[in-house]
Amino acid sequence: MIVERAPAKINLALHVRHRRPDGYHAIETLFAFARDGDAVSVELAAASSFTITGPFAAALSTLDNLVLAAIEAFASAFGTPGPLAIGLDKNLPVASGIGGGSADAAAVLRALARLTQVSPDDPRLAACAVELGADVPACLLGRAALGTGRGEQLAPLDGLAGTPLLLVNPRVAVSTAAVFARWDGEDRGPIAEGGLLDRALSGRNDLEAPARAIAPVIGDVLAVLGSTGAPLLTRMSGSGATCFALYRDATERAHAAAAIRASHPDWWCLESALA
Repeated sequence: MIVERAPAKINLALHVRHRRPDGYHAIETLFAFARDGDAVSVELAAASSFTITGPFAAALSTLDNLVLAAIEAFASAFGTPGPLAIGLDKNLPVASGIGGGSADAAAVLRALARLTQVSPDDPRLAACAVELGADVPACLLGRAALGTGRGEQLAPLDGLAGTPLLLVNPRVAVSTAAVFARWDGEDRGPIAEGGLLDRALSGRNDLEAPARAIAPVIGDVLAVLGSTGAPLLTRMSGSGATCFALYRDATERAHAAAAIRASHPDWWCLESALA
């Protein structure tokens, strides 16, 4: 059995520049990844199967899932290795701005590549990722990067690995399409140059305002994160509703997590670190 991690994707900054003629939005984003997230297992079997377990399994369908789309994309590019038993351990909330589905799809591509001895640098694998969605190429890369275009054009970046991270979601699902549809169309400028943390601090998430219009509780999460301890950075990730904070050390993160769990026991919290 091959097991691949599908870590949470974090947008340290996300600038929406304009709407493209093809209907997509041109963005600039600083991708980073947590050390924790979902996990995918793949093995050859007598008959094909797809099993979803984990705390957020009930929120997913085995019939409409990026994991299945990733299997189909890989088969189109490389052929079908045979019947597969696929397992998805779903630990990340669904429709939450941290790329859970995209990370799962990327993990499937990596697992199938290992199973069939396809090089991880094979350009056909990258093409599969682009086909599956704008965040999937970054999740396939799995490291900090500047994303441009739709987010699929990647320039790897160094810095912030090991930085303590706290993810908080108010257990509200937000539609990415609905958030982009509410973007006001104003180009507020590019991501600055410099070190990764400085670029993140000077940046913003242009989808925060439209996401908060749909789910006002996002503002509550950001306020609580910003006023609990002394975070280096607090921001909403992706199209929401998950927000995050970075800390100087794990003790600060642990204290913040404990305080938030005590005051908001219905919110989902994950203590992790940047990969």
